[in-house]
Amino acid sequence: MNTALLNTEVQDFIRNFDGEVSKLAFAGSPFENVTVQELMQQIESRKKAEKKLPTWFGMSNILFPPKLNLEQTSSEITATYKASLVTGTTLADITGGFGVDSFFFSEKFSEVDHFETNTELSEIAKHNFEVFGKHNIYCLPENGLKAVLSKKYDVIYADPSRRHDSKGKVFFLKDCQPNIPENISEILNHCNQFLLKTSPMLDISVGLNELQHVSEIHIVAVENEVKELLWLLQKNASDEQKIKTINIKKSGAETFDFEWSETGEAEYCFLQEYLYEPNAAILKSGAFELISEKLKVKKLHKNTHLYTSETLMDFPGRTFLIEEVVPYNKSEMRRALTLKKANIATRNFPESVETLRKKWKIAEGGSVYLFFVTNLEGKKEMVVCSKL
Repeated sequence: MNTALLNTEVQDFIRNFDGEVSKLAFAGSPFENVTVQELMQQIESRKKAEKKLPTWFGMSNILFPPKLNLEQTSSEITATYKASLVTGTTLADITGGFGVDSFFFSEKFSEVDHFETNTELSEIAKHNFEVFGKHNIYCLPENGLKAVLSKKYDVIYADPSRRHDSKGKVFFLKDCQPNIPENISEILNHCNQFLLKTSPMLDISVGLNELQHVSEIHIVAVENEVKELLWLLQKNASDEQKIKTINIKKSGAETFDFEWSETGEAEYCFLQEYLYEPNAAILKSGAFELISEKLKVKKLHKNTHLYTSETLMDFPGRTFLIEEVVPYNKSEMRRALTLKKANIATRNFPESVETLRKKWKIAEGGSVYLFFVTNLEGKKEMVVCSKL
């Protein structure tokens, strides 16, 4: 870590730079003890942090890691959520990274050990914690998995790297670093709870096949985009895993919970007055029949994951008023499509959104929503809606 980056004139340069970073590479560094590469890293990473990590972005004298490390870190929103899931006095973050998760855990725990094998990244995290006055976080530049197996914690947390030294980007937990499935029994001997973050791309059933002692799985979406899967493990966990879906929005949070083994029986029908689109967290969970049964809405088709009702229901997702249902054939489509702009989505439909836009000459945007779907009889339809 180059402490010269903390000089006032260097920090002012980084914070006030508003040109093209690529041009800086040719101009060179205006500072004797700071390379142009170091300046570019700080400027690019700081810009990337503006929305994801506003607390870091807004603080003076913060140092930023390379963009790759920043891409892998949690956002403030998801870090705050995961800190709410566990309790205790001591916590070990065995894959500390830039330290965002450790930062928010430290607001709930008396002592947080931040382990990071990358010495420079550990130093950056330590410096930033000192700037924030986080004196209950201890940065330890060593292998966290090995270290925690000689101590007892209330909670151990891990976010394994999904970039394998020899295999590149990986998705199976056993291929991530560190290998959690191989060590899970030993980890649980040294904590009361183990919290694991995985890729949102990981199939839940695959994860359950790789892991033991899973108590809860949290599917975390932010503004309808799944960001993280969080696995809460503990010894003597019951055989019934709880699935908790949450979609965090500016207007509030949408939740829908169930047990993994729980099955539902959907009711099907043709379109009624209102159309419902489940949020991304629910879609990831695969609880398509349960949604129908528990929320008393009817499904359009077994493979069309949209729902409908006669009366307006409170639904965890987007709600639309159905204006018209148009059979998908040339004459009906030409009659109905007088608009030049619309928001298009497909569900269980043979043509892509891009193909439909070109075919019917519809630009993106406007206040009209078009859903191209397959109905209960297997027929193709266009549903014209307005969003509520």
